[in-house]
Amino acid sequence: MSYQLIDVVQKLGHPRLLVIGDVILDKYVWGNAERISQEAPVILLREDRQETRLGGAANVANMLRGLEAKVTMAGVVGTDDDGRLLRFELDSIDVDCSLLFTDPDRPTSTKERMIGRAQNRHPHQMLRVDRESREPIPAAIVTKMLDGIELIIDRHQAILISDYAKGVCTADLLTGVIDLARARDIPVIVDPGNGGDYANYQRATAITPNRLETQTATKREIKTTEDAFAAGHQLCKFLGLDYAFVTLDSDGIAMVMANGTAELLATRKRQVYDITGAGDMVLAMIGVGAARGVSPSDLARLANIAGGLEVEQVGVVAIPREAILADLLADVSASNEKLCELDELCHRVEARRNLGQKIVFTNGCFDLLHPGHVQFLQDAADCGDALVVAINSDAGVRRHKGPDRPVVDQQSRALMLAALQCVDHVLVFHEDTPLQILERIKPDLLVKGGTTPVIVGSEIVEAYGGEVQTLGMTPGFSTTTLVQNIQNGRDAA
Repeated sequence: MSYQLIDVVQKLGHPRLLVIGDVILDKYVWGNAERISQEAPVILLREDRQETRLGGAANVANMLRGLEAKVTMAGVVGTDDDGRLLRFELDSIDVDCSLLFTDPDRPTSTKERMIGRAQNRHPHQMLRVDRESREPIPAAIVTKMLDGIELIIDRHQAILISDYAKGVCTADLLTGVIDLARARDIPVIVDPGNGGDYANYQRATAITPNRLETQTATKREIKTTEDAFAAGHQLCKFLGLDYAFVTLDSDGIAMVMANGTAELLATRKRQVYDITGAGDMVLAMIGVGAARGVSPSDLARLANIAGGLEVEQVGVVAIPREAILADLLADVSASNEKLCELDELCHRVEARRNLGQKIVFTNGCFDLLHPGHVQFLQDAADCGDALVVAINSDAGVRRHKGPDRPVVDQQSRALMLAALQCVDHVLVFHEDTPLQILERIKPDLLVKGGTTPVIVGSEIVEAYGGEVQTLGMTPGFSTTTLVQNIQNGRDAA
């Protein structure tokens, strides 16, 4: 399945998405917690730096930019310095802020965190100060926002609603937006607010609540996969959704369709450093995929990967598309998906090359895999970032080695090579030479063992600027010798 997702990611393009919701400015004050104040029994924080980050719906926009999408931001800020700073930060990452309105009667939603270190180590959050209004935005701003959205909605391939329950996502605004989108067949994906009114999300395409939010919305405890499926069906039916993604932290994502089908997309175990921003990353990844018409199942798989990469980071970090491709390729290299046909191999090599990886290629019969083969392949892998091994088909081996070979059939030989950690991709070719493969994938380096008198295909590789290299062989090992020894032993018996 990973190789299919690689193809999906490579075809995502650069869709434009509209993000609507509560923009937040996250501010951090870092310092050493040195001592107790003489004025009161409180910790004294000696500040050494400050930091600002985009939060809430603004962070979703930031995540989308990391995924190479184009973004329009619709929301509300105050007339304060925090509002001007938030707008500046969005402008700096090339987010269209033409629908980011100003309300002089409310502050820009801001979360300021005090992060203290003990003896310059072990940072911990000591205090958070929130400045915000949770009152619904005025009807006049709702009208201006809807009018503005109607003018530009046709330029967007998907709409994301990031509801942090700070007053922007009113019933009138969301109903108007969803009606506009439904009339144009534009998907609307909602990340619901904590404790918000789910009726506001009626007729959206999908929602992405976490376990706790789903339990609150459905009044249904979620302990098992079946519980998640039942809750997802309930949400689809009640809200008129096309599908729902119930995110279950380390258990993955339960994807539930309105037609009754459901699937649990499990996630790989990861080292969790910080869960902050994982929900925004999931929403952004689903949004980019939905904008390109990716299936709900694949949306959930990609969201699992993107969210998993996010929790491996400390703090909120935009996950680039290259990181998702690299994770998928690593998964392919560690699984039985190493075996592929030439067309699929071209896609995989292209993905690796886009990540700046050096492709190494070798070919041979690899009949009766022995320590000499293993050492050669390890040495070949050390020459680059990804090793492609092409093996002769059974018919091809017979043409080269005679009617008694191969001893091991092509499928078994391919499986044994794929089991080696140093090998990334394996394919079987039926021609007498690998020339067609070389012309298609254009490896950066073609390698062969030291006993090979002429390296077939070297002229092709060198013509496009690639390298050709001969590697040494482990003495004392030869497939032909092994076969003869086996036959001699059988004859002696």
